Amino acid sequence: MFGYVVANTAILSEEDKDRYKAVYCGLCHTLKERYSQLGRMTLNYDMTFLILVLNSLYEPELYECKERCIAHPASLHRCLITEITEYAADMNIALAYLNQLDNWRDDKNLISLIYARMLGKKYRSIAEQYPRQCGAMESCIKALSEIEASGNCGPDAGAKCFGDMMGEIFVLREDRWSSYLRSMAHCLGEFIYVMDAVVDLDKDIRRKRYNPLSELKQAGRSDSYFKDILTMLIGNCTMEFEKLPLVDDVPIMRNILCSGVWTKYELEQTKKSKRRKAKRS
Repeated sequence: MFGYVVANTAILSEEDKDRYKAVYCGLCHTLKERYSQLGRMTLNYDMTFLILVLNSLYEPELYECKERCIAHPASLHRCLITEITEYAADMNIALAYLNQLDNWRDDKNLISLIYARMLGKKYRSIAEQYPRQCGAMESCIKALSEIEASGNCGPDAGAKCFGDMMGEIFVLREDRWSSYLRSMAHCLGEFIYVMDAVVDLDKDIRRKRYNPLSELKQAGRSDSYFKDILTMLIGNCTMEFEKLPLVDDVPIMRNILCSGVWTKYELEQTKKSKRRKAKRS
């Protein structure tokens, strides 16, 4: 359910594109430094947005380094790192561990079990340091499993659950900004949950897998109906985002919320259009 909160780099300025990549590479570097190459395997772009938001809000001291890595062995590339990067790396590991554990419980995927065991000690250390955030993650994954097992149709319960989890992840500390961060991230989590369901909807129906939107689809709801819901949800998130006193990297974050989050949706719509054309020809 991750990989949706990305930038549309095709329409970013070269300066912002370089900045975005440097923050992402900083997260990758930090995962390696804190959790070895295993940590790098958990990397996703979603936590880059978290770093951008919290860096802009709290303005921590920024460190810069250059390195080569497996993905870019030929040349040095820039990494931007703050204390927020370390927090995001910890959240990345925690989410990866719980996701793999959930995959094992649901599908008895042996690879997921092995991966979860490799991350288990690291997760327990993170949970001791961040009990509120990890508790929210555990509660969310448990609740989502129960919702799916019950066959509960409709996206509201799952979206609220996922939104609550995202809200806690984005709150680094309880302060004057915590309620604003919770609201923004909660709306973002609801959007991600519904977006994931929309993107997988046709495939899940074909494979007879649980999807909270399947009954709505089978009742005749159109693609435009689901897009309207998504537009409303990301609109709510954007309104909450604009309440935060952010200055640095705002164009990148607005790019993510207004364009980047639609990347997978647009790709899936293109695939569906091609399939329809192929059937008619």
